[in-house]
Amino acid sequence: MSGSSLDGLDLAFAEFTEQGGQWSYELKETACYEYAAEWTEKLRLATTLSALDYQLLHTDYGHYLGEQVNRFIEEKHLHFQAALVASHGHTSFHLPARKMTAQLGDGAAIAAATGLPVVSDLRAMDIALGGQGAPIVPIGEKLLFPGYDFFLNIGGIANISINADQYLAFDICPANRVLNLLANQAGQSFDRDGALAAAGKINTGLLETLNALPYYQQAAPKSLANDFGTDTIYPLIQQSGCDTNDALSTYTEHIATQVANAILPMHREQPQRLLVTGGGALNHFLVGLLRTKLESAGIEVMIPDEKLVNYKEALVMAFIGVLRWRQENNVLASVTGASRNSIGGALWIGQDA
Repeated sequence: MSGSSLDGLDLAFAEFTEQGGQWSYELKETACYEYAAEWTEKLRLATTLSALDYQLLHTDYGHYLGEQVNRFIEEKHLHFQAALVASHGHTSFHLPARKMTAQLGDGAAIAAATGLPVVSDLRAMDIALGGQGAPIVPIGEKLLFPGYDFFLNIGGIANISINADQYLAFDICPANRVLNLLANQAGQSFDRDGALAAAGKINTGLLETLNALPYYQQAAPKSLANDFGTDTIYPLIQQSGCDTNDALSTYTEHIATQVANAILPMHREQPQRLLVTGGGALNHFLVGLLRTKLESAGIEVMIPDEKLVNYKEALVMAFIGVLRWRQENNVLASVTGASRNSIGGALWIGQDA
């Protein structure tokens, strides 16, 4: 899994068990391989390339992913244990209105490099069926994490899943991608613990401008491309004239506000539980704002162990791959707005028959 925040490549080795329709998992090994500056720049600029250069990057990145899987297997001593690779890749273009999405990382190249079967292009089938192609994590949340009412992932983009009568999910707003861009201005790769944001003040005018953006008035299902954060929101923050700390404080408040706006209309009378994962779950300032906005309404904000915080999405990508291998539905139409549930993913066999 490579997220929109470009902080590195997440790898997880998990084993899944199904008994009588009930799934369980064991997250056995994890790693995050930080991108070299060269790869960060290549992925960041991917959408500006010519068609030929884009396809060459798609192939090169696929071989790179295969090499990193081999490295992971070697370092974690997983020889003869890893049976299937599920690769989300790195999203470049995402245009569901045109029934198109693209994730870099050629599955055939990964299979060739690893000699293992590979499932890739996990979103393409849903997009072809008229869905948003996102979020796709809810199938894993529904089957692997009983007992929670809401699931919030705060990565490059914050997204929510709602375990109601009909399972719902959608992208809320850009999150770490924008926060990291702002932290870069202070010479930091990210705002550790939200310390810079905590030292700033909210710019009320900027906050009102951000909260008024049309996307937030759209009904679900809906999803965001990375450029909403980089090309729409970040320039608005720059134009406001805020210093870095105030910009971080304001944008963190914006994230918390939009999360609360997404959850509170779905709140029921009885106590409910929200599971928070993704890098933003380690942002103490942001989590504190969420608790202030939600716990007074009876919604308990739960932060799991750090391994699940950091690797839940990679874990679910593995699970989606297992469902694809079993030819079972792995994308929910109630979440994406597609015409039906689907079995998503292209399968590449890495061994000679």
